[in-house]
Amino acid sequence: MGMESRTVRCPGCSGDSLYAPSNPYRPFCSKACKNHDFGAWASEQHRLPDDTPSDDFDNPSNLPTPPLPQ
Repeated sequence: MGMESRTVRCPGCSGDSLYAPSNPYRPFCSKACKNHDFGAWASEQHRLPDDTPSDDFDNPSNLPTPPLPQ
């Protein structure tokens, strides 16, 4: 079963983008839009929410507390 081609909104520029195997940049419309999005992720302009506690040991309040002697 082959993939249908359809027109979708490019997440980079909001223009039309062909979503089909013939478009190597899908869902983007062009290499420029794909690279711009990749650059935003690489520079951390785009981030996924993260509830993981910080492991920033430069802040003394984040250092583990040693066990108390018994």
